[in-house]
Amino acid sequence: MYLPEIYQKFSATFPEVFKIYQDLGKHIRDAGPLDTKTQDLIRLGIAIGGNSKGAVMSHTRKAIESGATKEEVRHAVLLAMPTTGFPNMVAAFGWVESVLEKN
Repeated sequence: MYLPEIYQKFSATFPEVFKIYQDLGKHIRDAGPLDTKTQDLIRLGIAIGGNSKGAVMSHTRKAIESGATKEEVRHAVLLAMPTTGFPNMVAAFGWVESVLEKN
């Protein structure tokens, strides 16, 4: 799995904090009934709302890895338009497409 250099540097600099962060993520994933693909599409939507290029790209990869189709990922992006606005959605669409082109 691709990990940005800054992510790797943070985990090497603060290994105990990073482990706690990873454990928190696992506990949150296991806390409810949603399957992994649904969780990853929701997290993609949240990343789009936060206008975070790195998170959008990361959650796109995770959604594809958990079984989401390219069409489902694109639909998740489109769903962001009424809530986050057209410019934000178009920016996210570009980031998503750059990931989908490699898969």
